Amino acid sequence: MALYLLVFSPTGGTKKAAEALLKGFDERFKTIDFFKQADFSALSFQKDDVCLVAAPSFGGRLPQLFAKRLQTLHGNGARAVPVVVYGNRAYEDTLLEISDLLTAAGFVYCAGVAAVAEHSIFRQFAAGRPDADDRAELLHFGEEIQQKLQSGDMKPPVIPGNRPYKALKENPMKPQGTDACISCGTCAKECPAGAIPKEMPRMTDPALCISCMRCIAVCPVGARKNDDTLYNATLERLTPLCEGRKENELFL
Repeated sequence: MALYLLVFSPTGGTKKAAEALLKGFDERFKTIDFFKQADFSALSFQKDDVCLVAAPSFGGRLPQLFAKRLQTLHGNGARAVPVVVYGNRAYEDTLLEISDLLTAAGFVYCAGVAAVAEHSIFRQFAAGRPDADDRAELLHFGEEIQQKLQSGDMKPPVIPGNRPYKALKENPMKPQGTDACISCGTCAKECPAGAIPKEMPRMTDPALCISCMRCIAVCPVGARKNDDTLYNATLERLTPLCEGRKENELFL
């Protein structure tokens, strides 16, 4: 049996939550980074493999770039644990969407997890999460999932969400480079959608950008940002929706 982490983590929060969960399984696992621009269609798993598949929620849906990459996999009956990570608002249909895609790709999911991490745009929401309490709880979730796997129980849990999923809504925030840009090209290299031209890294192709905020997170001089007016208006709208501490959830 091999243990895999299949992860799409634009600003690091999803990966942190997933790794905390995996500590309840085993410290030894192989990470497959679905954030890279690559062809994943050759990935094929064995029936006794376990794949933890983690992604963020973008407005209550799965990032469609990641969804397309999941569709190319060959599960071959491998066991899977879908994980959604969200920034303290709501994950809505995202976990169900991951579960459905895994089933269609030939995986058998036997558990599910919804975890909270620091918001990728508005860092004040769920700031510092997953924190120590989250990590302890996620480790415990991992132990419970491992016990279910060892028992041979393959019954899929009831995953919250709706079919059809909520309509996809494009995020209008498309970060651009400022005058502080030093043209190092880090953002262009790290963009999963190829939306930033290598020869003009201050620019962003809005038709390709998935609003993941990776470019802002990796810029070494803080030279990429969103439009201030749009940012402030969205912040005002989201603030009452992101108040309080949302809790992690385990579905067995």
